[in-house]
Amino acid sequence: MDGKITVKYLQNYIKQKDFEPNVLKDYFFKLSEEVGELSRAMRKGLKAQNYENIKGTIDEELWDVIYYAIAIANLYNIDLEQTIKAKEKLNQIKYQSSVVFEENR
Repeated sequence: MDGKITVKYLQNYIKQKDFEPNVLKDYFFKLSEEVGELSRAMRKGLKAQNYENIKGTIDEELWDVIYYAIAIANLYNIDLEQTIKAKEKLNQIKYQSSVVFEENR
């Protein structure tokens, strides 16, 4: 591995590890819970000082939010890499920017 993590890799990893279609709503509840924990960590300014001790920090909670968002995408069989490309095309029209989204990166 080259040290880079792609959205496709994350989707495959999470799908292999955590894929329970029969409890879809529980994934949403968990996502909501993690958003609340992220809010608390942000309010308290809990940024990790190093990567050995991230428990309860913004760093940890951001990953938890991303994890459950990806898990939900997997349950709906959504290819997030394709969705990101499509959404960024819409965003460029709506929020014109000089920053261009580069595909296949």
